[in-house]
Amino acid sequence: MKKFSFLMSGLLAVSLFAPQMQAANDLPSSHRFYEEIGYLMDQRIISGYDDGTVRPDQTVTRAEAAIMIGQLKGLDGTQRGTKFTDVTAGQRASGFIASAEQAGFMNGRTDGTFQPYAPITRGDMAIVTDNVFDLAFIATSYFTDVSPNMRAYDAISRIIGGNIATGYPDDTFKPNQAITRGQFSAFLARALEPRFKNDTHRAGTFLRDKTKTYRYAETSGTSVHTYEDVPRVQGLEMGFMWVTRNPATGDTTYYGDAENRSGLYLLYPYSEADTDLIFPAEVGKKFNVGSEFQPMHQITAVNVSITTPYKTFTNAIEVTVPYDPVFHESGGFKYYVAPGHHIVKVFDSNGNVVQELIGVE
Repeated sequence: MKKFSFLMSGLLAVSLFAPQMQAANDLPSSHRFYEEIGYLMDQRIISGYDDGTVRPDQTVTRAEAAIMIGQLKGLDGTQRGTKFTDVTAGQRASGFIASAEQAGFMNGRTDGTFQPYAPITRGDMAIVTDNVFDLAFIATSYFTDVSPNMRAYDAISRIIGGNIATGYPDDTFKPNQAITRGQFSAFLARALEPRFKNDTHRAGTFLRDKTKTYRYAETSGTSVHTYEDVPRVQGLEMGFMWVTRNPATGDTTYYGDAENRSGLYLLYPYSEADTDLIFPAEVGKKFNVGSEFQPMHQITAVNVSITTPYKTFTNAIEVTVPYDPVFHESGGFKYYVAPGHHIVKVFDSNGNVVQELIGVE
């Protein structure tokens, strides 16, 4: 796994002597990123300014971002010449800019400049975050202002898949908007601490709480699902994801989850994604799970009451997957998706329960 060393520095003010966030006179508890900034300050990763401010809404420059990334990765910040025409050895961030570029974390512009004093945008921050952290999942981006031909498209898809960022209520991502210190802190806190990933979930989300453990009864035994920072598996960087363990079989599997305005998805590391539900969830709607080799799924009921050993859900969505001889073993089952719990119960074609939620801790 990628490791991070937190050293001192810069306008982002990383410090081993960070004051408590209560001392910040410009960070009210009502601020959107109050908890994320507080977490980083409590961890002594960032601090405020000498005048007692944190300046959460101040934009971050590309040079400041390079300093921060350099400190996280323990890069050489010694001031020196760089390959960029607008970054000289005399500039305070020159060493970190050179190191960040050499490490592949940040790149310059096509004209040979780095533009150190330009604000870093949300699109560029997505690219930097993707480069620095282990992001094994891709969630298709459906933002109205993000297209596949954009340089940041893949990175945005991965940070959405990693539950590190989300879009705006109007279904935009605003990739060209300058990022603030608060937003920068949110990106970082969510990449480092699972409980902040929950903040990216939509209102009425079907995603599960990433700080809890979920237990399911299955035909092969009890499976336990926990959200963990996974080390390398078969030579691949993994990062935070759901880990399923079945003591009866000894099997361990890895997956991610994501949700956007179009649907609820199950993600596989460095691979495809399956669609578990489409939005808006309406009776009669059909959808493809994501593969031409799988039968069509259909929403057959909404606001269903479904009882599991854990609890009775009164607002579940019923999805039916009919048997199709073309697909042989695929199809012929029914599952229920509940807000905040993803899939809670599955029946086979004979009406037998093959999986159900039995506990959440």
